[in-house]
Amino acid sequence: MRYILFFVFLLVGNQTRVYSQHVLSGTITNEKNQPLAGSHIHAGTFFATTAVDGRYIINGIPQGNIPVTIEYLGYKTLDTIIAIQNDRVLDISLKPDVSQLSEVVLKKTVSEKNAATQELKANVLENYSSESLGDALKEISGISSLKTGSTIVKPIINGLHSSRVLIINNNVRLEDQQWGTEHAPNMDVNTAGKISVIKGASGLQYGGDAIGGTVIVEPAHIPVKDTIFGKTIINGATNGRGGSISSSLSKGYENGWNWNLQGTFKYFGDFEAPDYVLSNTGNREKNFSGNLGYKGENQGYSFFYSYFNADIGILRSSHISGMSDLIRAINSGQPQVIRDFTYDINAPRQELQHHLGKINYYTFFSDASKLSLQYSFQFNNRKEFDLRRGDDRNKAAVDLDLMTHSFTADFETNSSEKVKYKAGISAAYQNNAANTGDTQVRALIPNYNKFDAGAYAIASYQANDNLALEAGFRYDFSHIDAKKYYLKSRWTERGYDRDFSDIIIGEDGQQWYTNPVFTYHNFSGSLGAKYQLNEKLTWFSNIGIASRNPNPAELFSDGLHHATGQIELGDLRLKREVALKMSTALHYAGEGFAFEINPYFNTISDFKILIPTTIILSNRGPFPVWEYRQVDARMFGIDLTADYDFAKNLNWHSTAAFVYGEDATNDKPLIDMPPLNLNNTISFKKENWNHLVLGIKNETVFTQQRYPNNDFYVDVTDSGEPVSTLVKISRPPKGYSLLHFNSEMSFDVLKKSKMTIGFNIQNLLNTNYRDYLNRTRYYADELGRNFRIQVKLNY
Repeated sequence: MRYILFFVFLLVGNQTRVYSQHVLSGTITNEKNQPLAGSHIHAGTFFATTAVDGRYIINGIPQGNIPVTIEYLGYKTLDTIIAIQNDRVLDISLKPDVSQLSEVVLKKTVSEKNAATQELKANVLENYSSESLGDALKEISGISSLKTGSTIVKPIINGLHSSRVLIINNNVRLEDQQWGTEHAPNMDVNTAGKISVIKGASGLQYGGDAIGGTVIVEPAHIPVKDTIFGKTIINGATNGRGGSISSSLSKGYENGWNWNLQGTFKYFGDFEAPDYVLSNTGNREKNFSGNLGYKGENQGYSFFYSYFNADIGILRSSHISGMSDLIRAINSGQPQVIRDFTYDINAPRQELQHHLGKINYYTFFSDASKLSLQYSFQFNNRKEFDLRRGDDRNKAAVDLDLMTHSFTADFETNSSEKVKYKAGISAAYQNNAANTGDTQVRALIPNYNKFDAGAYAIASYQANDNLALEAGFRYDFSHIDAKKYYLKSRWTERGYDRDFSDIIIGEDGQQWYTNPVFTYHNFSGSLGAKYQLNEKLTWFSNIGIASRNPNPAELFSDGLHHATGQIELGDLRLKREVALKMSTALHYAGEGFAFEINPYFNTISDFKILIPTTIILSNRGPFPVWEYRQVDARMFGIDLTADYDFAKNLNWHSTAAFVYGEDATNDKPLIDMPPLNLNNTISFKKENWNHLVLGIKNETVFTQQRYPNNDFYVDVTDSGEPVSTLVKISRPPKGYSLLHFNSEMSFDVLKKSKMTIGFNIQNLLNTNYRDYLNRTRYYADELGRNFRIQVKLNY
């Protein structure tokens, strides 16, 4: 079947027709009518950058309504739709966006004159339509992935992940039990029209605890005009023998009203490594979102709702019933369970549902000041199914309901042309309910109520035409009130009888019933600068401080985490983290060549880590024990991006990232630091061949040589006698180098529609490898070769 798909693509790709093609040109300037050299213009699938005089020209644009995006770092992005009937001139004056100066913001900051490279980056969301947000974000240098198997992926920014990375979905902070290493963001990447990443603690508007960074997911822009447009994306893949379909429709009116509807369905069976089936790794998704809004001259409002539903299989080999089998799996790496391919999803697995609703209102005042008010509601249900027997086989072992209400108010104003201010307040109430009556299992995460409140202020100053400065400050208050049962033996073992006897409020047989209460006061701040050295060279610098409280898992975990197949132990003594990060970036954009270099240094006091300590044999079988500890940490690294048009129609795009993490308390490497990685892509594009794009990508990940040795010995019974056996749980797998192929062609269909057919091959050489940052690396290899065909219809 895979070869049939390949030849179908080749057959379609060789068709040739003549279509109406036009030229889009113009000049991009700032508010002072000065040219903005290096501005990025995206017109549908076409791309250009402005020359020194701010001029650009794009050839070969088909007739019809074309979405246009114009970007320049430090200025507000313009999104619109224009009608192309003939050659057209589009001159635009961009307005400054002071919020971007608080940190290095990666929104396609490196010049991508060649449209093939841009196709890979600008259309990254569509290319990852059947995958996840974490997969898509890997296209940005400095971002890695923490994975559990092949489908649970969450982003790592400069070595930091989970609660240290904020996900902002349509201006709402995503709350979805993000503390877990195997808890991927509960959102559909197909709802995003644009994604930006703030590396570091400088997204003060969104929270003061973004020690790693902030991922901002924005919906597609709907212009204020009478227009209707949409797209449908269909994916089919051989690995997993499934695919996805996603479709959206947007409507704008000249009177200011607009609406959007979007839905996605994914269906995959077991994925496969090069040599065997990864049993019980299928996944399903059924997602929906809708938006209704009004944009008036002086005010506007919007209503948004999204529903995310996923059923995810967990690698069967990661849950093993015998001590010797578990140790053999970890030490040998050979899966203990290999079965024939199936679409069935059995335990262990996850069932996830996430509802997000918001109401937003904004108004402008006579002096161009703006006030924005927003209320949002989120409900997240997480169920984790373990291997259970008898009447409990269909019962979830973990069943958590997380409800979050939040309110924000933001005010922006200008005291002069050079000075701008932004300030805001926020409040949130959160309730977590562990449904132990249904699971009949002690809760890993207990019932709790949490209240948060915060306030921030940001000021920016345009010192001159070349230098802009910004300073920000934020205060956050947090109060958490929990109710939790502890086994008396575990309570004494961890020394809680000495330190926390005052929180015991009841007794139930062999358990203490406790009421832990914590209150935190946190301060965050940021200083940033942008300096335009010349027309091609820009320098950014930032220093920021952030504080992050211990999350519920770090404080309260006390038992088997069924989705990971490991026992996790929190610590009520954990303190908040305080991080100080310094970063700088040098960005060059010239004719045919661009690069960005971004070194940084991050020091974090009371940094929380999760480390393996032993194996315990429970009534469910043997499981590794992982404990939360606290150390002082230092991290420094560098992110690199380069782009070069080295010949006509040929482009080279490269990214590299390196992180050096040190446990300063114990003078040893930090656990789970991303190894050095390099990505190089050679692309060919021929616009008059139906916009043909061909690309070959090399992804190289080196062996992580710096890791803490947390290996340990356990006794394994052999012939009736205990034998001390070393469990090699720390040692990273070997590095690897992969090849990927991608191709794409576009065709005009009907009057105002365009169809794009893409064909790619992931892991072209079917390489066997394991990823250090995959939690199931102890048990199985990563995915083997995957042929994928994608059909996109824009209308």
